[in-house]
Amino acid sequence: MGLETILLVVLILILIGAIPTWAYSRNWGYWSSGGVGCVGGHSGCNALDGAAMTKRFHFLPRPSYCVVAGVLLLLSACNEEAKLPVSAGFGPSPTLPEPQKALVPTVNIAPPLGWPAGVTPQATQGTNVVAFASGLDHPRWLYVLPNGDVLVAETNSPPKPPGEGGIRGWVMRFVMKKAGAGVPSANRITLLRDTNGDGVADQRSVLLEGLYSPFGMALVGNELYVANSDAVVRFPYNPGETRITAKGKTVVALPAGDINHHWTKNLIASTDGSKLYVTVGSNSNVGERGMDVEVGRAAIWEIDRQRGTHRIFASGLRNPNGMAWEPTSGALWTVVNERDEIGNDLVPDYMTSVRDGAFYGWPYSYFGQHVDERVTPPKPDLVAKAIAPDYALGAHTASLGLTYSTGTTLPARFAEGMFIGQHGSWNRRPHSGYKVVFIPFDNGKPAKAPPIDVLTGFLNSEGKAYGRPVGVALDKQGALLVADDVGNVIWRVSSQNKVASSAQPGH
Repeated sequence: MGLETILLVVLILILIGAIPTWAYSRNWGYWSSGGVGCVGGHSGCNALDGAAMTKRFHFLPRPSYCVVAGVLLLLSACNEEAKLPVSAGFGPSPTLPEPQKALVPTVNIAPPLGWPAGVTPQATQGTNVVAFASGLDHPRWLYVLPNGDVLVAETNSPPKPPGEGGIRGWVMRFVMKKAGAGVPSANRITLLRDTNGDGVADQRSVLLEGLYSPFGMALVGNELYVANSDAVVRFPYNPGETRITAKGKTVVALPAGDINHHWTKNLIASTDGSKLYVTVGSNSNVGERGMDVEVGRAAIWEIDRQRGTHRIFASGLRNPNGMAWEPTSGALWTVVNERDEIGNDLVPDYMTSVRDGAFYGWPYSYFGQHVDERVTPPKPDLVAKAIAPDYALGAHTASLGLTYSTGTTLPARFAEGMFIGQHGSWNRRPHSGYKVVFIPFDNGKPAKAPPIDVLTGFLNSEGKAYGRPVGVALDKQGALLVADDVGNVIWRVSSQNKVASSAQPGH
């Protein structure tokens, strides 16, 4: 089943004339206007030939896109709703119902609106939220320098080759565009500076540009490391500088290529600065493209900073993003986006400590030994080794951002634990995520306490998105910064007695 069934629906519509027919050329590799048959002089070709369907193609006239889009929206309207509340998929022992199979997986997109004048997210009791910076271009990730300057990765996925992924790929691009993720990547890192300490950035500079879908950033000594989508790159940098003109040097190449399904590569340095840890997401949902394209993926890499050598630190992590060091145990933690297309209530995204050499199940199983029957051939030996993650974060919440609380200026209930930016679902009914949550910790592990909603209100009453939270970081004063890549804002959450400004987006 899965998205491949959409291909079947479209082909049926082609055969009955609901969509103009296009003949496939093995020689040229695209669909060409005309009846079902041969073009380009190749004998024996057929528009429904299985071998031909594996080649790249694209639809030519725009009306066909509109028809397909209408079909998708019509089919998605028939999706069932979740049977469990999102909260059932939270905690160390989440509810994991039986996988669901459907003709078409749930598609429930929150169309992007942006923030109306005077409207902001809703901050939890005892805190205040203001726009630290606005008017950015798809800000995804944050890094705070020792002097308090804030680096923002304005970025999006690399461009895809025409026809990449076939109809499945087109469907996913359609979904991402409708969700506000279809804009070209700005490919830059911007430096924001608050010179008067009022909690609003009053200086803005382009620190680096001409990058390749940059994401993670880390400063070690006088070297700034940037995780592009295809490589970790190093630049000389002295804190306080507002522009880097030196050409970067590649430390290590990362898995990329034409498909590059999960393109974001996050980066964190070890506490002694000798190692870099880089997240590399999978190239598929559950290995449907074959495991040859997954080499080095669905993993966290450990890189020797000086020598550039690397190894797989942990694997079986479908799409790890945010990383943070937990100071009590010294353990590395990450948040992971889990698999899709087996129901509204599966599989919960999660947060977990990361053990050296551990395997976390993807694609063969989830949450320990829960086997995913879609993956063939099965690997019972790997399933037996799969480690269950520490804490579930709800199905399809798209938990991306992660930072550990330093407990400085925010209310006392945020003194110890993890802040998590939940980007929000596109494939659950009703929506999940679209908020920032806090998971309290006790002695280095999640406490026996419910999660706390820190920042909400990213969706309006009609299910449209004012914004979508992604990266999170604590500024030098201990306030929480949140990157919003639909609202194009960096939000700042502080204690009410630390209110700095009433600035709104666009001001």
